[in-house]
Amino acid sequence: MSVTELAPPAAVLVAPTLRERAAGMFAAYGAVALRVSLGLVLLGFGALKFFPGASPAEALVMRTVDALTFGLISGTPAVAATAVVETIIGLTLITGVGLRFGVLLLFPVIAGMMSPLVLFPGDMFPGMLPTLEAQYILKDVILAAAAMVVAGRALHR
Repeated sequence: MSVTELAPPAAVLVAPTLRERAAGMFAAYGAVALRVSLGLVLLGFGALKFFPGASPAEALVMRTVDALTFGLISGTPAVAATAVVETIIGLTLITGVGLRFGVLLLFPVIAGMMSPLVLFPGDMFPGMLPTLEAQYILKDVILAAAAMVVAGRALHR
């Protein structure tokens, strides 16, 4: 036997399957779609807080920021500060401009969003069942998971 007979055959070009093409597309665009959609959610939540009475979370934001800052920031300034921070993060996620800064701001904001579950458990789960506010907060678990994916890509660059 000669050496050429033992060599593997030349690679045969095969068109990718539909599944392989879809997987490639999801890998290429999925993280960007997740980043932009997370940005739209935060921008939307933040923008509502600029208009008194427009956000269903307004009273909870006031109460939470008051507790987290030991009364240093409360009432309308707490809602305004939250609106500004959420809007900035949303814009960085949507545009990609200042993305690392926005991602670094994102984690304390998400922790703050979920903190009423720890700060006010009796109010969030009266009779061991979640209130509408608690359910509103529990969806932030998904935002936190999305933030981890987005941060992993943004900080890895």
